[in-house]
Amino acid sequence: MPAPATLSVEDLLAGAALTHRVALPEHLAPDGGGQVVLRPLVLADITRLNRAGGADGDLTGALMVSQALVEPRLTVEQVHRLPAGLVEFLLGEVNRVSGLATPPDELADAVHAPLARACFVLAREFGWTPQHCAELTVGQVLLYLEMLGRGERVAS
Repeated sequence: MPAPATLSVEDLLAGAALTHRVALPEHLAPDGGGQVVLRPLVLADITRLNRAGGADGDLTGALMVSQALVEPRLTVEQVHRLPAGLVEFLLGEVNRVSGLATPPDELADAVHAPLARACFVLAREFGWTPQHCAELTVGQVLLYLEMLGRGERVAS
């Protein structure tokens, strides 16, 4: 079996531009069905939202949902007016499409130092700028760190 192709910086950054159609569970959708469109949050989003939400996990979660929703667009105030179960479902889907395995209440602790160190390592190893690193999803950051740990390289 041939080895997978080595990805370029452009290939890696393209993942942040993808959108995902997510079907709402019947019990959470207004008419028993429907879908929304989400985009993954990139590292810059997570950092900014974490700063804005501070220690308020509910606000951080609402900010994440608002930021990731492409269709329909909702303000943070509108997200706060949604049923709690729907917000919890959407937040789980935002985490999934963004490559985040960390529950929202643990996100604040996970974002600060480890991701900053991870971006430093990625910048040093691959010659990426801070802008390149900021456009990566957290899942992508973890993937590239795993690749480095295995001795794999990314094509420049």
